[in-house]
Amino acid sequence: MIQLEPALESGAVIKFRLARSLPGRRPYFTAAYWVDGLLIDSGPAHTARQMTAALKGWQVDQIVNTHSHEDHIGANASLQAVFGCPILAHPEALPVLADPRLQRLQPYRLLFWGRPKPSHGQPIGDEVETDHYRFRVVPTPGHSPDHICLFEPEQGWLFSGDAYIGGEDQALRSGYDIWGIIESLNRLAELPVGTIFAGSGSVRNQGVAPLEAKIDYLEQLGDRILDLHERGMSPRRIRRQIFGREPFISYFTLGHFSTMNLIRSYLAGPRTEEQQEEQPPEPDQEVAPVEEAKEAQEQSGAAIESARE
Repeated sequence: MIQLEPALESGAVIKFRLARSLPGRRPYFTAAYWVDGLLIDSGPAHTARQMTAALKGWQVDQIVNTHSHEDHIGANASLQAVFGCPILAHPEALPVLADPRLQRLQPYRLLFWGRPKPSHGQPIGDEVETDHYRFRVVPTPGHSPDHICLFEPEQGWLFSGDAYIGGEDQALRSGYDIWGIIESLNRLAELPVGTIFAGSGSVRNQGVAPLEAKIDYLEQLGDRILDLHERGMSPRRIRRQIFGREPFISYFTLGHFSTMNLIRSYLAGPRTEEQQEEQPPEPDQEVAPVEEAKEAQEQSGAAIESARE
């Protein structure tokens, strides 16, 4: 499934919302953006053929991947074959682009997005230029160690990838670093942002206000979790105190995306630079009792989509 629409009234930025259609489930969209011959991310492998067909006849001079997760690099290979364009990414992302099997994909990730084909990437510099715009490259680790954002200062455009996603997080994927996410959001909030183009496909025109609201929520949540932990509560009791039951997404992903992961990431504290460069081992996943799963399944229609919005 692919939806194409202007992201701005001027038509200067075009948004592609991409998802695999699955019976009985709301689509879980990811997004790519086209601006002045630059394609920012390429969507999942399951929609690579549609994405390549949709761009037939377009000018695609270069591709930038905000990070190496499979739902952002899935059409790299087919687009590079058609357009012969360079693909720019963080140096740590390049091995995964060349050999996507280096990135372990759990069954739900293969189901929703699929495994990308290999593509050839080049290390991104401090800036990316098109005919009419100049984008600053902003390192934003946390969601992944190789995450970058693009910021066009003259226009106030921030292409945030998954460094900023709206909503109030109640779960986290294994391996994410919540303190790194907060630090990166603070870095982005210092920029003169006018419009945020998020990796989920949401476009927000409220300047830095969405970034500041997200920071405020995550910091307050962290303070509350740490306070309860200092009082002697276990991670499981903290989860019950603040969030109640695990959301359905936790059961669907066999604990890979869960509230417990969010709490553990807060309790682990900020990572050192050396730790940020290494992808941490995945902890044993906790899946709550079956009766909780059945109750949580009532949320299943919107659970995964709300995790990104």
